Amino acid sequence: MSPLSLALWTPLACLIVLLALPSSQKTAIKIWANVSAVLGLLAMLPLITGYDSSNGGFQFIERAEWIPSLGIQYYIGIDGISLLLMVLTAVTAVVATLSSWAAIEERLKQYYAMLLLLQVGMLGVFASLDFILFYVFWELVLVPMYFLIGVWGGPRKLYAAIKFFLYTLAGSVLMLLGILTLYFQHWTQFGAPTFEIDALLRLTMPFWMQQWVFWALFIGFAIKVPMFPFHTWLPDAHTEAPTAGSVILAAVLLKMGTYGFLRFSLPLLPQASIDRTIVQVVVGLSLIGILYGALVCLMQQDWKRLVAYSSVSHLGFCTLGIFSLNPNGIAGSVIQQLNHGISTGMLFLIVGVVYERRHTREISEYGGLAHRMPLFATVFAFAVLSSAGLPLLNGFVGEFTILQGAFEANRYWAAMAVPGVVLGAAYLLWLYQRTTLGQITNAKNNHLADLSWRELAVFAPFILWAFSIGLYPKPYFEIIERPVARIVERVRPGYYLDRPPSPALAQAPHTAPHTAQGGAR
Repeated sequence: MSPLSLALWTPLACLIVLLALPSSQKTAIKIWANVSAVLGLLAMLPLITGYDSSNGGFQFIERAEWIPSLGIQYYIGIDGISLLLMVLTAVTAVVATLSSWAAIEERLKQYYAMLLLLQVGMLGVFASLDFILFYVFWELVLVPMYFLIGVWGGPRKLYAAIKFFLYTLAGSVLMLLGILTLYFQHWTQFGAPTFEIDALLRLTMPFWMQQWVFWALFIGFAIKVPMFPFHTWLPDAHTEAPTAGSVILAAVLLKMGTYGFLRFSLPLLPQASIDRTIVQVVVGLSLIGILYGALVCLMQQDWKRLVAYSSVSHLGFCTLGIFSLNPNGIAGSVIQQLNHGISTGMLFLIVGVVYERRHTREISEYGGLAHRMPLFATVFAFAVLSSAGLPLLNGFVGEFTILQGAFEANRYWAAMAVPGVVLGAAYLLWLYQRTTLGQITNAKNNHLADLSWRELAVFAPFILWAFSIGLYPKPYFEIIERPVARIVERVRPGYYLDRPPSPALAQAPHTAPHTAQGGAR
């Protein structure tokens, strides 16, 4: 078994052991669930230490026949982009599992089983190099998240769970039609059935067909992101999900959509991806999402719903960076996906802490919490500044690089996106001021306990990671530099010929066989 398969299937092995534990042994179940999450993170170490950032291709490749008659394989491998997202998945699993220690007391075995199954699905999405294998893992993720929301969620949990499932399933069906189009095109042109991504790169399709497939994939990925106007399932799902579910949903599940654009839409459909009309539509929706999400946050009275809508705004920056179609924009998008998982994950944990103590998320119920919970106020301030993009913290690195890439593509895009940064700081600081500063406005808050050692341990991985990216982001850019170069060269052949590349890009591959029509400028 390769290191990648070990990392992928470790949570499933731990799940099997979990199911063997007696349901009455609640403490043992909790301990094993947390041990399982740590084992999943430790299984990532060979990938981190063995990854060669000077190699822009896929690494740790493993291939085995699955359904040979249909050309379906167990074919996995990672590049720098998928490596970062897999590590984010493993770290988030540790945080989410530990945060559930005191929050969940009913149906413990089933709850932690759903968390482990969800981890397998998310890792599989980022590791798959066969389109059907990718699709299987993509659909697998829906099941545990549906039950996490529908069983352990809030008062409107069934409505939120069904809405989440139907939205994402509808997008998945359209995405499957696009996948099958690529499959039959390869069969027609080369006489062999395959869903292997490397083989599908050799396809030559008319522009109109590329457009059709692009929009089919786009809807599936855009719903998952979620982009405006496909975002309406997100606030309900976030608000009703348990804290761990909200953290995983924000930190990892939403990145499956942006990852789909980077791994499939751009490389497989280069002409459609750079078409001026398509780029303008996608960028326009991204800019609307940035501003709309931020403005709606300013109107929210529910603490958790505010954080949920902030994801619409922050993920708008990520899609803006991707469709800037240049190295800065795409690299900034990948880094910002990582940053969003860290910062918004912390914000949902913050909401979980106060909800466990007061069982209300109404912002008006709080005020002056810093007087009774100084450690909580400090961690909350860090999460706010991280999400707002304060220099020397992680959020600044991603937003700055995305805006640089957007400016290179079209200065007006950057100009329209900048107010989103300002509004982001506004709603986050206003939230902090209303809940944490000033005098205690509600007597029920007089006896709230500050963060425990366990709760501090929950926040610690995200805090340390945010500092490391903000203070020294160079290793992260080096990991994704060559994979990003491959994407840019695929969509814009010869991009680096008239630009002095950085040392890591000096030998960037020129692999795109098509000359793209239109442009992003």
